[in-house]
Amino acid sequence: MDALRQIEAFVAVVRAGSYVKAAERQETSKAVLSRQVLELETRLGTRLLNRTTRNVSLTDAGRLLLQRSTPLIEMIELTQDELKGR
Repeated sequence: MDALRQIEAFVAVVRAGSYVKAAERQETSKAVLSRQVLELETRLGTRLLNRTTRNVSLTDAGRLLLQRSTPLIEMIELTQDELKGR
């Protein structure tokens, strides 16, 4: 389950374009998201994001992970929304 949370954090950061904006949207702290993405990078053994003080950009590995994980994340979100509506 930690892997899924880490991937969700990664996708949130990419979608928002920054850790700060992602943290606001996720109603969590920048530090939590940063730690989750760092743990994901450590587990995968590769850097996913290039970080500057103002924004983030995808590495080739990050692009691949985003491409493959986005449909999964969207399906999970859709399923949760459907279940909440019951």
